[in-house]
Amino acid sequence: MSSEIKVPELPESVADAVIASWYKKPGDSIKTDEVLVDLDTDKVILEVPVVKAGVVKKILFDVGDVVTAGQLLAIIDESEQSDISEKTTAVSTGSPADSGPVSPAPMSPSVRKLMAQHAITENMLHGSGKNGRILKQDVEKFLAEKSAQQAAEQASAEHETAGSSEQAGKSPVALPGTAVSMAGPVDGERLQRRVPMTRLRARIAERLLQSQHQAAILTTFNEVNMQPVMQLRSRYKQAFEKKFGVRLGFMSFFVHASVEALKRFPEINASIDGNDIVYHGFYDIGVAVSGPNGLVVPILRDADIQSIAEIEQSIIDYAGKAKNNNLSINDISGGTFTISNGGVFGSMLSTPIINPPQSAILGMHNITERAMVVNGEVTVLPMMYLALSYDHRLVDGKSAVQFLVTVKELLEDPSRMLLGV
Repeated sequence: MSSEIKVPELPESVADAVIASWYKKPGDSIKTDEVLVDLDTDKVILEVPVVKAGVVKKILFDVGDVVTAGQLLAIIDESEQSDISEKTTAVSTGSPADSGPVSPAPMSPSVRKLMAQHAITENMLHGSGKNGRILKQDVEKFLAEKSAQQAAEQASAEHETAGSSEQAGKSPVALPGTAVSMAGPVDGERLQRRVPMTRLRARIAERLLQSQHQAAILTTFNEVNMQPVMQLRSRYKQAFEKKFGVRLGFMSFFVHASVEALKRFPEINASIDGNDIVYHGFYDIGVAVSGPNGLVVPILRDADIQSIAEIEQSIIDYAGKAKNNNLSINDISGGTFTISNGGVFGSMLSTPIINPPQSAILGMHNITERAMVVNGEVTVLPMMYLALSYDHRLVDGKSAVQFLVTVKELLEDPSRMLLGV
């Protein structure tokens, strides 16, 4: 009996996918729920597992091929699995002397993804996990050793080149019966490397151009004194982490301040649909995080009813998923407002681009100590520049400025968020 592995239903607005990597080849056995192939879409990477164990009979597409929903990817022969199971049972019931080596435990999706990215096969690694399971640190150790070996070989090659530098200015002399070799890089040669753009990067480029071409984007700026938030965080961070098991960061304060400001200026939480304005009665806040293939924006659903601890935990979970390419379509779909934190990379000031169809995006930046005048006296305060980019078709300049001032005031007096004033 055979089973067909097809491209799953793709999310709305995703037309097709690209074969990213196969984890099995024809003739390989595969277990139930084991991932057979990864599909790269313009939003996330989809893992396609098998429903029943068997042997891979046929693979219909190569890595890099474009597929659409419902297309047949591979055929699994389930009848051959019974023979494999009988052999496995016979081996397991035999005497210890007849028993062969224990098969390594299956690898996690993140390990398989890392190996596929660097073209590493299982026989190149020694698993340090239980039953020889290959762990992520095994792959990282292999890559580090490989990098060190390449560096040593390069240094050796440079040393040999330096030792023969005395001959650099002389013309080669050909002896009878020999040929002069002119192989090797030419002095002053400028190398370049061409790689295909990933689907995610192509989608990012498309949406950024769409945003700039279809929206009238303006940016307004302000600055916020972060000392009150930093003092509050310093005072309660240990008790907070002890109670909730998560560190207290800055992003949760910005999310709560933004939600409160969005309640006061609903047009910034709205979007344009044709000739209509859609006002959203919920607050789904996108938080931009950096993944290995580019920037992604997972969504904090109903952020207005989430606690500080819930927001911090959600952000940590999303960051881990983004790092391992495990974000689902639902994780990054929708959103009514976005917060981007360029400050973690050292950015002092920027003009963030709106994530369509949203009408605005808040940009956080680096915190730096600056001399500020307070009550007629100069004092040093930890200051951050804030930037709000907004669609002027929907949001007036007055509303945008007042929204940003509201965020500033709430952050400079966090108790106002608790009191709702």
